[in-house]
Amino acid sequence: MEKILVLDFGGQYNQLIARRVRDHRVFAEILPYTTDLDTIRKNKYKGIIFTGGPNSVFDMSSPHYTREILDLGVPVLGICYGCQLIAWMENGTVSTAPVSEYGKIELTAKKSPLFENIPEKSIVWMSHTDYISSVPENYEITAFTPDCPCAAMQNTKKNIYAVQFHPEVTHSQFGDQILYNFLYSVCGCKGDWVMDSFIDSTVEKLKNQIGDKNVILGLSGGVDSSVAAALLSKAVGKQLTCVFVDQGLMRKNEGDFVEKTFTSLFDMNFVRVNCGEHFLSKLKGVTDPEEKRKIIGTEFFNVFWNEIRKQNDKGFFAQGTIYPDCIESGKGDAAVIKTHHNRVNTPEDVEFLGIIEPLADLFKDEVRRVGEKLGIPRELVWRQPFPGPGLGVRIIGEITEEKIRLLQDADFVLRDEMARNGYERNMSQFFCVLPDVKTVGVMGDHRTYENLIIIRAVTTDDFMTADWARIPYDILAKVSNRITNECKGINRVVYDITSKPPATVEYE
Repeated sequence: MEKILVLDFGGQYNQLIARRVRDHRVFAEILPYTTDLDTIRKNKYKGIIFTGGPNSVFDMSSPHYTREILDLGVPVLGICYGCQLIAWMENGTVSTAPVSEYGKIELTAKKSPLFENIPEKSIVWMSHTDYISSVPENYEITAFTPDCPCAAMQNTKKNIYAVQFHPEVTHSQFGDQILYNFLYSVCGCKGDWVMDSFIDSTVEKLKNQIGDKNVILGLSGGVDSSVAAALLSKAVGKQLTCVFVDQGLMRKNEGDFVEKTFTSLFDMNFVRVNCGEHFLSKLKGVTDPEEKRKIIGTEFFNVFWNEIRKQNDKGFFAQGTIYPDCIESGKGDAAVIKTHHNRVNTPEDVEFLGIIEPLADLFKDEVRRVGEKLGIPRELVWRQPFPGPGLGVRIIGEITEEKIRLLQDADFVLRDEMARNGYERNMSQFFCVLPDVKTVGVMGDHRTYENLIIIRAVTTDDFMTADWARIPYDILAKVSNRITNECKGINRVVYDITSKPPATVEYE
């Protein structure tokens, strides 16, 4: 399989670069800048992309790399800091820019393999305070802006290209074409990264790995664990046991939907553990958000592994780990693997033949495409992000059975109305929150003193930042009317118009 290396120098867009490359049917993997040259040489990459980063290349405490990487004979594309790094490695001059560039800037491009099928002038996304004040010998400038004399450069003999802007972000008008040109015109890729071949090869690999042994998977009902379960079911059928812990903090009817989906569509053993009352007893009287999270996480771990102990016959343990869970950061010399809820720590007294992570090479959007091809219902494949503690972090204050019912009912109405009018496609995430607030109201001729519901809806590309969704007033009016009429115990609905930052997406 063709592979492109995304060498991470601490840029915030490193995952986005890899995703854009994969969108062009070329597999990309991310490695930190601390990866040694021999490892890179042995992997026989078709091309290498240096990412951006927040540092200055002339600061020797910043991430650097041996210039020998430019002599491997492998095409290289440097982006932002990566562009400056190439100039520095090749004895050019990088200086603090007289004028910093941030945001959308007009670029003037010259003839270059990188700029094929791109107009002379276009808009690109800039984010830099340093610039290349003198290009290296044997390099030519191929683009500029009013304040950046070297917005792109190339050495065609060595197949090295560099751009000061960010082609991977959607704000760069023809950034997608620039990446395509690098992959196909410069690197000579053929594009063999497709989901059908991934499914076939993964199923075959799972069959060979598992043999006649059994596999246990913790099925949360989320996208990742659901797609992992479907892949394993396709590979080994009844050798797979999925354990689904319903802690009573899921959305309305969600537990039943998950059970029906996996018992009717897939060949597996499905075990559902209903433990809502147990969780409520542990959460009684608790109002501190961090304490609630800790209790929910601890009890989930205990309930799950107690059930696993009943089921386990020393087979394999499967997880819904995806690629972002595995990426090692390039932001410093003490880089570590990120801890993530998809990567579970197993108790010392539980033994397995090994850990199976069939989705460990995929980004979330790729996982969804695999799920669709495997026949998982769209409402599950495109399920919105849902916090590990469930509705527990959307109920402010103490969690009670009545509060869970109120929030489930209101959230159900919101999701149902958005599905009916089709506006759900315009938002990245939307949900209801139940604050510990009651307000006065009037229904008919009677005064009421009942609960307030908050609607939260955002749009975002990466959830690092998010903007509040501009839902049309008529849709909000319909949602409010339905919630106050259909959900007993709620007499007021408000809409959150705060972006991230300063707020976060979730409330607790």
